[in-house]
Amino acid sequence: VQMIEYGGGAVQAGGSLRLSCAASDYTYSAYCIGWFRQAPGEEREGVASIDGDGTTNYADSVKGRFTISQDNAKKITYLQMDSLQPEDTAMYSCAAVIAYGLRSPLSQSEYKYWGQGTQVTVSS
Repeated sequence: VQMIEYGGGAVQAGGSLRLSCAASDYTYSAYCIGWFRQAPGEEREGVASIDGDGTTNYADSVKGRFTISQDNAKKITYLQMDSLQPEDTAMYSCAAVIAYGLRSPLSQSEYKYWGQGTQVTVSS
């Protein structure tokens, strides 16, 4: 499975961005897709995930501000990010794993396929 992210960029605090993650596998709906981020000098953290039946999970730090959704027909997962803050600045990556048996949807160790990432920079 190949994953490609796009939609990152620079925005001022309070602004919004929408990230997109495109996947190549035709059984896309069988996967859980996660968004992760890594700021310089910090560990990568799970931000949000969504599986084929639409079940979502969010990190506490983004609840109420970020929304994950997906278009199974287009094999694209979106991360709508609103009310962005400087602490949201990071490299954002999407990842995929077969949803069956997944225990921790926001744990990077669960995921098998990764994209290259897209940079999000939020200025104050």
